Amino acid sequence: MANIPQFFREVRVEMSKVVWPTSRQLVIYTLVVIVLSVLLAVFLGALDLGFQTILTKYIL
Repeated sequence: MANIPQFFREVRVEMSKVVWPTSRQLVIYTLVVIVLSVLLAVFLGALDLGFQTILTKYIL
């Protein structure tokens, strides 16, 4: 039980060492993640549609 307060003191010290992103960086990083997710979804959807077309036209 004595280690719990020590743990939280160490957590507080370590959290003070973290370099937090600025608001601008956070917005940019969020937009990058959203754009890449949409592009990946479109790419995978196109692949799925292509494979589906090939399978239904030539195999099934």
